Amino acid sequence: MGIVKIGDDLHEDLRRASTVMCRSINAQAEFWMKIGMLAEANPALSFNEIVRMQLEAASARDAGAAVA
Repeated sequence: MGIVKIGDDLHEDLRRASTVMCRSINAQAEFWMKIGMLAEANPALSFNEIVRMQLEAASARDAGAAVA
């Protein structure tokens, strides 16, 4: 675990978004980083497609864990 320094404006954006999305500031930052990383790796996918892909992957993991 490390510390990431970000600007005050971005931190304020994180704070506002985390309140709306009912996440901690850290969880919101992690969400944005994960989505950004996936968007860079998959430039042809929209935000909604990326989220759908992640939901499907989580469902598959949950189904696999229930079988095991």
